[in-house]
Amino acid sequence: MITRRFLSLSLALSISAFSCVAVQAAEFTASNIATAKSLAAKAFKSDLAYELDESLSTEVGPRRVGTPGDQAGIDWAVAKMEALGFDKVWTEKVVTPGWERGEIAISISAPYPQRLVAIALGRSVSTPKGGIEAQVVHFKNLDQLKKEPAGSLKGKIAYIGYQMQAGIDGDDYGVAGKQRHMGSEVAASKGALAVVIRSVGTDHDRIGHTGGQSGNPTIPAAALSMPDADLLENMFKRGKPVIMKVDISAHNTADVETQNVIGEITGTEKPKDFVVLGSHLDSWDVGTGAIDDGMGVTITMAAAKHIIDSGHKPKRSIRVILFAAEEIGLYGVKQYYQRHKADIGKHIIGAEWDSGTRMIYQLRPGVGKESMPAIKQMAAVLQPYGVALHDSNTAKGQSDLSVLGNAGMPAINFDSDLTDYFDYHHTENDTMANVPPETMRQASAVYTAFAWLTANSLIDFRK
Repeated sequence: MITRRFLSLSLALSISAFSCVAVQAAEFTASNIATAKSLAAKAFKSDLAYELDESLSTEVGPRRVGTPGDQAGIDWAVAKMEALGFDKVWTEKVVTPGWERGEIAISISAPYPQRLVAIALGRSVSTPKGGIEAQVVHFKNLDQLKKEPAGSLKGKIAYIGYQMQAGIDGDDYGVAGKQRHMGSEVAASKGALAVVIRSVGTDHDRIGHTGGQSGNPTIPAAALSMPDADLLENMFKRGKPVIMKVDISAHNTADVETQNVIGEITGTEKPKDFVVLGSHLDSWDVGTGAIDDGMGVTITMAAAKHIIDSGHKPKRSIRVILFAAEEIGLYGVKQYYQRHKADIGKHIIGAEWDSGTRMIYQLRPGVGKESMPAIKQMAAVLQPYGVALHDSNTAKGQSDLSVLGNAGMPAINFDSDLTDYFDYHHTENDTMANVPPETMRQASAVYTAFAWLTANSLIDFRK
């Protein structure tokens, strides 16, 4: 006869055993960790990511959506992934708005005639033939412009002078970026003929920073170089009306087609579960796109290659996605999501590189609470490379992957030091000259370890 005491003891042992299994399920195995350490060590000594970026930068260069460079980048990525030994390589069509940059000329007519250096913002419309000449009204920031009465800027040009501040976390980009994203829309609502902003950047070079705008801009929009923004503001201090001439031939075109490029290492046990390494293949048409986001493209490709060359096969598939049309509004990832939303639950976890030239200094997770023991193990593997674990657990993924993160995919944000990133961002200086080989080696080690640890486990990072 089974006693009540025996039943209680059996139940207690069963619960204890179940708890142990649950804890183990939320941790990486010792062999998984050992392989990740070995792979990271080899990646850290490899210049593959840097060499791939040099290839992309030299053989293709800038890759603005809808240009020949965009298609050349797609062809390059497909050929490279196949040569690197991915199990599967394919593309998926993406449709985006078309836009041509055209030419730009901006100058001060009075009180002190001067030529200014500027660049058209993405999707700017053109000025009338012969340009616009009008008085400029100075606003310190977008919020000040918003307070203007409707129609108060009729016949005038709005200037927004917000100065972005440098920082390791780049947080001020969120504020500064709004001046660029929304400046045209707000200025138009006040009756302005055009909008000119201080470039969203932290450098002192006489080059403008381009970038995208929100919505459907209806007035011409441009960004002044930092020295020229200073020059303009010095003129305002003289107390005389400032007359500016703006001549921009940028214009929208019919929709264009581009592609997301996807390469996959097929998992041995859960081939329909995907660990995602993300970046964006498109760039602006200034510089060569070596930094934004050539670094991300080649770091993630190299991470996969280090795993391929190891001879080890992951349990889950590793999917490297080079998204299209990030710069003009995340079109590539949005259409990827629409195409794959039925299996978004199979996107186990993801990480993207889309910012920085300096080293990764912290790991910010966005996973279920039960998965945090594994994340702490991951942080321990990465600690020798200078990566610390942040105490938050709210990451949604950088740039493109934020779309998938907000749709429920767990994510890791690997934060790099952004102190000087916005010196080069969206400028002619986005070139290999400003890509540090040591950053590429460290990032390759980090992303290789991340991909192997997560793909070689069966942890549900949503829990």
